[in-house]
Amino acid sequence: MRAKQLSLKANHDVTVPFYQTITSAGEGTPWIVMVHGASQHSGIFSAQIDAFRSAHRLLLVDLPGHGRSTGMPGPYGLAEYAQAVMAAVDDAGVDRFHFWGTHTGAGIGLLLASRHPDAFISLVLDGAVLPGVDLPYVTMAIARAKATARERGVEAACTEWFQECEWFDVIRARPQECRAREHRDMIAGFSGRPWLDTLPPTPVAPLGAAMSRITLPVLLINGQHDVDDFVRVADQLAGALPFVTREVIPGAGGFPLWECPAEVNQIVGRFILQHTAQGCSTMSRVDTRSAQAPAAGTPDERHP
Repeated sequence: MRAKQLSLKANHDVTVPFYQTITSAGEGTPWIVMVHGASQHSGIFSAQIDAFRSAHRLLLVDLPGHGRSTGMPGPYGLAEYAQAVMAAVDDAGVDRFHFWGTHTGAGIGLLLASRHPDAFISLVLDGAVLPGVDLPYVTMAIARAKATARERGVEAACTEWFQECEWFDVIRARPQECRAREHRDMIAGFSGRPWLDTLPPTPVAPLGAAMSRITLPVLLINGQHDVDDFVRVADQLAGALPFVTREVIPGAGGFPLWECPAEVNQIVGRFILQHTAQGCSTMSRVDTRSAQAPAAGTPDERHP
């Protein structure tokens, strides 16, 4: 594993965030860029690192204000996050790649794919958000977190975020199986800077009209018990994107890749293998299935 320490040098006027590359699979193997959601960090992909590192090179990014990129200043909007991800990709020398994002990370993937389609081989979107689509529950939860952070402090806001937000319902209900303590600790370590920042982020225009121009193969993943906002976004994407496979993970909630990593890793591994070999080959417009897939390969070593 090679890790890039947080740099204060700008790359094309964009500061390079902390990222780590895992290249034990060797030259010529496909890259997967992995991007987490709000309040988390790249550790959300710990089970994916183990499963994919033996056959893929991995690039994991900590978004500005998160994880080991906590020191990066705002504003903290989707446009700024997308610029930071591409700065990491450029700095690491990655050309074309599969992209795997969860929640905010999935929204970043859609935004970047609409702007830089030639850089992408495929998109894996776990609980996607989409600029221009109303997300009433997400909007309420973020507003509540910001208010709590200002009034009672970031620690109280992080506690409330994990205890009250519906996307953590399955993790809280199955604490052993879903590694609830580990996930709670990740949230507890969040700086809260994006909640406290007052700088206005760069506006992002609705992407609805751009969806038909994203001709990449796209895998949409939701949990059976996912938040309605994320299901509604997936419904819209399934109707707008030309080449879509859709998966609903039985028993999962807001974070299938964390709650049911074995099932999700099998599905994503099969999808990436198919589209590494075929490129952007023709797919059925929408293929909706449950999580049944052949076993994936075993990891070569554990993520430290």
